[in-house]
Amino acid sequence: MKIKLAYIGGGSKQWARVFMNDLALAKDLEGEIALYDIDLEAARRNRAIGNRLNKCSEAVSHWEYNVYEKLDDALYGADFVALSILPGTFDEMEVDVHAPEKYGIYQSVGDSVGPGGVLRAMRTVPIYEGFAQAIKRVCPDAWVINFTNPMSICVKTLYDVFPEIKAFGCCHEVFHAQNFLCAVAHEQLGIPRPDRHDIYTDASGVNHFTWISQARYKNIDLLKLLPDFLAKYYYTGFYTGSYTEEKAKLDPFCYNNRVKMDLFRRYGVLGAAGDRHLAEFLNNTWYMRDPQCVEEWGFHLTSVAYRKARQEERVAESIRLANGEQAVELHKSDEEAILLMKAILGFGATVSNVNIVNVGQMPDMPLGTVVETNCVFDHDSVKPIVAKPLPDAVKNLVYRNAVNIDTCYTGIKQRNLDIVFQSFVNQPLCSTLGLEDARMLFGEMMTGTRKYLDEFFDIDGWIATHK
Repeated sequence: MKIKLAYIGGGSKQWARVFMNDLALAKDLEGEIALYDIDLEAARRNRAIGNRLNKCSEAVSHWEYNVYEKLDDALYGADFVALSILPGTFDEMEVDVHAPEKYGIYQSVGDSVGPGGVLRAMRTVPIYEGFAQAIKRVCPDAWVINFTNPMSICVKTLYDVFPEIKAFGCCHEVFHAQNFLCAVAHEQLGIPRPDRHDIYTDASGVNHFTWISQARYKNIDLLKLLPDFLAKYYYTGFYTGSYTEEKAKLDPFCYNNRVKMDLFRRYGVLGAAGDRHLAEFLNNTWYMRDPQCVEEWGFHLTSVAYRKARQEERVAESIRLANGEQAVELHKSDEEAILLMKAILGFGATVSNVNIVNVGQMPDMPLGTVVETNCVFDHDSVKPIVAKPLPDAVKNLVYRNAVNIDTCYTGIKQRNLDIVFQSFVNQPLCSTLGLEDARMLFGEMMTGTRKYLDEFFDIDGWIATHK
């Protein structure tokens, strides 16, 4: 089947390459990949890499890669639109993540919630308003797949600007929790480690703060295996994959699932995101009181300096791949975007967890809030499945974050910094922050990233009013 996919952020140094690999291995699909990016050189490099992937002997599909200088041209005639951008630069993210440390607030990611998540949302929403308007104008029937964080606010913006849009957000965090459960089954039962696709999980919540309330492998209730598993590994932690203690210390994205296990011991349901994400949705004294506390809980504070260095390495690698100085290799990822696209195109129904507007699939959350639950993907259709209710205590944790996200979006939409601040100061990571310090930090972070904010917000006026 021939399709056109518009890739917005097509100069990506990471996700575009993962996506291009999966596309080259997507049997029965072919067509055009329209690459659009404000960094034209990066998009052109990905075009060259894509053309080299086409020539791999393992490739089972052929794609025509084209670079477009105008967004509307890239979108014209698109069947699918992929959105994967960095809102701002890593200089702005450096402010997001590290400015709060002066006030004793630490963030392990800083891209979804917490002070960093709020500032990143302020940069992202105006961009996504433009994307939604362009999709409505040029390709209103296209299916839109969002990969950008903050996921919830990105998807919220798309639906608010264009209510008829057909959009959903993809995130792989639940997949990691499923792999954790497969490791638990192997460890506790002595059976060959199951594949995550062979287990059923009922996951629900908001993106990066989802919870597994039911998990089964054949006739085995996997959650019932966890108490004995925790008796062995609660204090030492348990790494999935090939990590050793030494290797884990060198990888700032690594975690040993102690936060996940602690939350299960408290609430009886399993946090279904990585520990680095889960901790940011909770009171900062629980797991992120200071860097030593973070290390004791078996995860890391990922510095933006590390991200910048890694980006430089990826750019250099992209240049080598594009120029033919480095061999391209095809590897299928564990991502599910291609599977979901094929289901929408009529290749057979499938179920996966994605982020869409709440129309009742989580009855305890506000309607219109973007939630993450299982959905059925079928021909030109994505239908949410009603999730199993979460325990009241967990429901309250999720509800607070869901309302914060919606409040943040409302403030940004209205360009009202007082409303944005209401969300900022109510972030769980700001639990130890007094009001005066919160106002100072909010002003400092806006000033530090004002290059992307001045067009939309009166930063100086707000700061002057709240001295």
